[in-house]
Amino acid sequence: MTKVFLSHPQSRLAHYFGARATGALQAIAEVKFNPGDTDLSSAELAALAHDCDAIIAYRQTVGDEALFAALPRLAAFVRCAIDIRTVDVAAASRHGVLVTQASAGFIASVSEWVVGVMIDLGRGISASTELYHAGRAAPPRMGRELKGSTLGVIGYGQISRYLCDIALALGMRVVVHDPHARTDREALVQASLAQLLQESDYVVCLAAATAETESMMSAQAFAQMRPGAFFINASRGDLVDDDALLDALDTGHLAGCALDVGRAPDQMPSPKLALHPRVIATPHVGGLTPPAVEHQAMETVAQVADIMQGRVPKGAVNAQQATRWRKGNPG
Repeated sequence: MTKVFLSHPQSRLAHYFGARATGALQAIAEVKFNPGDTDLSSAELAALAHDCDAIIAYRQTVGDEALFAALPRLAAFVRCAIDIRTVDVAAASRHGVLVTQASAGFIASVSEWVVGVMIDLGRGISASTELYHAGRAAPPRMGRELKGSTLGVIGYGQISRYLCDIALALGMRVVVHDPHARTDREALVQASLAQLLQESDYVVCLAAATAETESMMSAQAFAQMRPGAFFINASRGDLVDDDALLDALDTGHLAGCALDVGRAPDQMPSPKLALHPRVIATPHVGGLTPPAVEHQAMETVAQVADIMQGRVPKGAVNAQQATRWRKGNPG
């Protein structure tokens, strides 16, 4: 019977994989679990998964040369996330290991998080709540409506498209910047990054993290934003120069910001930014809802099932280079 190792730390298993997916996986394979509550090093993972045919990898689990070299039986490294930057795909290919990734199951959940923090930033909800919790009076403050405001969306992928529809329904003007995609919609304004920054009341970063987008939100970019605007990052911390963002907040050029991601471990917001009084920070929970988690977890189960049946699974990254799983499927 196929043996599958699930690398999620024990405390993350329920939230980031779930009982339904675990049961479905156990119905088709013998499943081994990470016995501890920490992320596993390559050496630890290799020792625990030495007799396994596939690894379903938690988002922090590294797939490197040392791991693939140490596991001659391993046929597939199944990533329970879209982001595969922790996986050395070239090394996996050299060892014949198939790498897969999940698709976006968190389109609605992340979009709703963005709408929530836009309302919070514009109405000062968290700021007032903190004052009341501290036993202090919260003075009434003039809020901002989303209706009639301009939303600038950097990146036009699946989440952005969904978010744009919500924003239009709320009566917002929507400006989009993505040099690699066309909107082809009259309701949206496609613009340069500079124009988007200059015109937007809320700038939402949803671009992919690549070498091209590294620190794209620089001191120059923040200086181009409209004074008193809000910045929101729901993509990756790599896109933002943290020091430049801090400066824009300290000087008052930005009225505030919301972060669900950052450069801290596990893609969390940086502590120095999370501490800032103008910042709403959440611990990378934009996509942490049962439907979103279950979508990706169940997709990895389907990928394992396809591999067992000798089919190239949806989400395969290096099917042409992977050879082990084709030589005789363990199922």
